Amino acid sequence: MVYAVVRAGGRQEKVEVGTIVTMDRVTADKDGNVELAAVLLVDGDKITSDAKSLAKVKVTAEVLENLRGPKIVIQKFKNKTGYKKRQGHRQELTRVKVTGIK
Repeated sequence: MVYAVVRAGGRQEKVEVGTIVTMDRVTADKDGNVELAAVLLVDGDKITSDAKSLAKVKVTAEVLENLRGPKIVIQKFKNKTGYKKRQGHRQELTRVKVTGIK
């Protein structure tokens, strides 16, 4: 069983070939592919965490779609001063499917 832990938009995700991951928005190349940086590689009983060895590892993924996350509402309120502020946010996301770990 081969899997890798990759850096995906400020977080780390455990991926195998065929895994679908939703992460922060990334730009794809002209073919619609993106390369993810590996933090850890497990190939059967062999575990690779050395930075030199991981520089040779390529985790490729195909961009399935660009989407936006759920809307969150930020509200601030100070008692007795009349201060209130309301703001919304929707995170830009990308859904990718891992196609290869080499």
